[in-house]
Amino acid sequence: MSTYAVVLPAAGRSTRFGETDRKKPFVDLAGRPVWSRALEPFLARPDVVQTVVCVSPYELAWFADEYGDLVERFRIDVVPGGEERFDTVALGLERIREEIDFVAVHDAARPLVTPELVDTVFRAAAETGAAIPGVPATSTLKRTNGDQIVETVDRSEIVLAQTPQVFGRDLLQRAYANRGTTSATDDAQLVERLGHPVRVVLGSPSNFKITTRDDLRIAESLLKPAEPPDAV
Repeated sequence: MSTYAVVLPAAGRSTRFGETDRKKPFVDLAGRPVWSRALEPFLARPDVVQTVVCVSPYELAWFADEYGDLVERFRIDVVPGGEERFDTVALGLERIREEIDFVAVHDAARPLVTPELVDTVFRAAAETGAAIPGVPATSTLKRTNGDQIVETVDRSEIVLAQTPQVFGRDLLQRAYANRGTTSATDDAQLVERLGHPVRVVLGSPSNFKITTRDDLRIAESLLKPAEPPDAV
């Protein structure tokens, strides 16, 4: 059986989330913090043998006080993150044990990923070495220059990338080692630059990233148990 590690970057600044005493990975979502819901589908898998959560260096002590019981129960490695997301993931990769075969990077603010989607992406990565979930673009896409439309973009081959993004450990570490100073918005982008093909499997609209307070409210509504119908 192949072995997997999960890296959960949670060191971002959450600038678009609005004023709150907690950043979006740490806010409550139906009784549990967002980051723990994002990690939950991986923890029950016997092939996931290491989990790494990356938090801001300034929040390490607070995180240990707030979530020490979860960290201990699930044997989570907590490491300091960097300035940008790809810096944070690079620091998380440094902690991955050498016996690990594959690494899954999952956004700490995607709390509604399902075990079925995780299983699909894991299987695809095991077959090809690199796989991500994506959902087809359904809205009309416009390229703009300021407030003017430049062109309408053909959406037939466009997908919206999601996480978890899963790669062979050696491949992903090599991609990060060769990243240079160029930024990347997701891990697949760095793997693409190596020329390695990345398979896309069908993601889920519910596997969205919480970015705003409205996103949090939508996630809460999706987690609410269905109310029984009114008695006749």
